[in-house]
Amino acid sequence: MEKKFTVKIKRQAGPGLKPYWEEFELTFRPDMNVIIALQDIQGEPVTKGGGRTTPVAWECSCLEEVCGACTMVINGRVRQACTALIERLGTPITLEPMSKFPVVRDLVVDRMSLFENLKKVLAWIPVSGTFDLGPGPRISQEEQERLYRLSRCITCGCCLEACPQVGANSPFMGAAVLNQVTLLTSHPTGRINRAERLAAVRGPGGLADCGNAQNCARVCPKEIPLVDSIATLNRDAIIDGMKRWLGK
Repeated sequence: MEKKFTVKIKRQAGPGLKPYWEEFELTFRPDMNVIIALQDIQGEPVTKGGGRTTPVAWECSCLEEVCGACTMVINGRVRQACTALIERLGTPITLEPMSKFPVVRDLVVDRMSLFENLKKVLAWIPVSGTFDLGPGPRISQEEQERLYRLSRCITCGCCLEACPQVGANSPFMGAAVLNQVTLLTSHPTGRINRAERLAAVRGPGGLADCGNAQNCARVCPKEIPLVDSIATLNRDAIIDGMKRWLGK
């Protein structure tokens, strides 16, 4: 006998339009994840009540929790759909778009605010030209391992969705952006623009707006030590600010 399960999806036809819920009944298969369930709905967009509807819109790419595209709220918790196995979720399964970003359609959101904030902190290492710059500075094995943990961010937006400080009424950049600053200012090459980055996180939307809820670390799919990363950055920003105030 086939095993059935129900998926309840919060849908929205376009930006600014009124959201609504639709339920779908699907047939369970071993090792099935949320992406496969959405593909089944796409192939046969019929609601649990038997009504025809439009295919549900969502995003995905790598299907192995690397690209961050399939982030959504599943059973009330933000996570990646590709690693959310149906057999571990129970039924009904509720799928919602992230609430901290504008909805484009259904489960697709516009994460541009995250990337705009990365621009504010110069979240890259500027290199002029493609000529040979020679070998980079040596880094100890211990430091490499520490920085690698910080570099695993996939800009999925989970930390922003879980953060109570991120929202329409707050300019807070969020943990992903602050962690990127920690990574870059800790690297010998990234220190070239250390002053500009630290000045950016001392400004509006920066470190002062962090409420230390620590939700970011709890939902990060890559288990980045975000609390420690932000604490390190906060220390560095304070020391740098004091030195500048004292004229040293």
